[in-house]
Amino acid sequence: MSPSRRTVLAAAAAGVLAVGGTLTATQLSASAAESSPVGFASLNGGTSGGSSSTSVTVTSASALKSALSSSTSQTVRVSGLISISGMYNVASNKTIVGVGSNSGITGGGLNLSGVRNVIIRNLVFKNAGDDSINVQEGTTNVWIDHNDLSNGYDGLIDIKRGSDFITVSWNHLHNHDKSMLLGHSDDNSSQDLGHLRVTYVHNWFDGTNQRHPRVRFANPVHVLNNYYSNIGSYGVASTENAGVFVERNYFENVAHPTVTQTGDSDSGNLKVLNNYKVNSGTEEVRNGAGVAAIPYSYTPESNNTVKATVTAGAGTGKI
Repeated sequence: MSPSRRTVLAAAAAGVLAVGGTLTATQLSASAAESSPVGFASLNGGTSGGSSSTSVTVTSASALKSALSSSTSQTVRVSGLISISGMYNVASNKTIVGVGSNSGITGGGLNLSGVRNVIIRNLVFKNAGDDSINVQEGTTNVWIDHNDLSNGYDGLIDIKRGSDFITVSWNHLHNHDKSMLLGHSDDNSSQDLGHLRVTYVHNWFDGTNQRHPRVRFANPVHVLNNYYSNIGSYGVASTENAGVFVERNYFENVAHPTVTQTGDSDSGNLKVLNNYKVNSGTEEVRNGAGVAAIPYSYTPESNNTVKATVTAGAGTGKI
């Protein structure tokens, strides 16, 4: 997205007009769904996914695997809950979208490796034997939006190995431990520095334990207008000199909303702005000046309305 164009991240029912660059736009209602991504996935040429005029509907594991790996720019419509084994590779220029509110993948996950321009929307992911969604090896321009993810073995949405320009929005994560990893190893700075730029916006972390996200090296990372409820360990972690901006989120029953060190990793930089807390602990901050500026314009939602907005709008069946 060009700097002069408005990036609308808010979901306020009041429909207030906001100005960014030279244009104006009406903020989205809580039930509305964006037709294109906001945040980092809107940069670097944008993220449009596969061709809507070339569409295939799949109902079996074999058909799904074939469609995802095809070099054709297309929309892959997943109908029903498809049981797969392992990770299915996704080629560039794909839109993968579930039909209705209960379609998706069980038992396995999606692997995006060295690809570009992929949209994953309205899918159920559960009981994965590894990651539910794995984004790696320099993959760019990915939009992961309005999915329901739970009960995987490892990460629900892991982004690593130099991937970049990604937006993770309106997802509902529940019944899981390690939710979202951003940067997989303390020893991978040569590949990760200058990359791993991700916007996390309007996601619902619902009783999950940790990594919402857990960040290494990336700067900036924008964590905006998410709802954290009944988190077991911590909300957001910044490590290995990453730069994370945690802005206007809603933390409810979260003992440690933000931390600046976890595991064996070195500390990261983290700044906070106007987060709303209910029965939650103190946010850890570190060297806010070390967090790079957010490179797109946006209108944040008021922090005290985030819970209602996100619980009404996150997950499947909303687009």
